Amino acid sequence: MFREMIRKDKQLPAEVCRQLLIEEKRGILSVIGENGYPYGTPMNHWYDKESGKIYFHCGRIGHRLDALERCDKASFCVVDKGEPSDKPWALTVKSVIVFGRVEIIDDAALMADVATKLSYKFTQDDEYIRGEIEQSGPATLLLCLTPEHICGKQVVEA
Repeated sequence: MFREMIRKDKQLPAEVCRQLLIEEKRGILSVIGENGYPYGTPMNHWYDKESGKIYFHCGRIGHRLDALERCDKASFCVVDKGEPSDKPWALTVKSVIVFGRVEIIDDAALMADVATKLSYKFTQDDEYIRGEIEQSGPATLLLCLTPEHICGKQVVEA
């Protein structure tokens, strides 16, 4: 159902793809928006190593939720910061794209757990994290992306 990469020499191993999903803080979640147009937004995410699922938090209304209620298919793309290559302006960049289906979850306890784990990617300040969850939690939903296909590649700019 999913296309194979044309440039196999650039394909990343599955473990490197998972590591990027664990380490990187942000990516672009794209859904099928109004009138069939893609709708992509930057999102913080938490990758659950045990289940392989990717979690996001969001508000209870908006374009993304409307789109997901119509169609649960989505893609999520993460790109690392890159490493300098042999030219001063060029980078070696790794990226991962995940195709899957998104479930909208309204579970306060699960949201608090995932939000805490996600927050640790940014800060270790437990008091701050608890305060944010207490303040924003009631207005927050979780999105859970269950991957159907994951692929990654490394590009050396030249």
